[in-house]
Amino acid sequence: MTLWNAVLLASVICVALKAVGYLLPARWVEAPRPARIADLLTVALLAALVAVQTLGAGQAVVVDARIPAVLVAGGLLAVRAPFLVVVVAAAVTAALLRLWGWAA
Repeated sequence: MTLWNAVLLASVICVALKAVGYLLPARWVEAPRPARIADLLTVALLAALVAVQTLGAGQAVVVDARIPAVLVAGGLLAVRAPFLVVVVAAAVTAALLRLWGWAA
């Protein structure tokens, strides 16, 4: 299967899932349990994306300056720092670690 076939298949599946969502009765979607599952699933997917982007480089797991930068960003977000401060602090952390030769 070529890449474009996979993209087209994924697009058709997404449209089908969206259509099925419109066909479900509203009481199923508005119930507390599905709403809670959707909330938790969103957080889990975002956490997985952050982990893959932080630790991944192709097929390998890489430990470099991104890990301390994400930890700095997480700490600043935990104390409710402004988003711009979080981004700048994480970028400076990664840049300094790379400058000092800790990461490639």
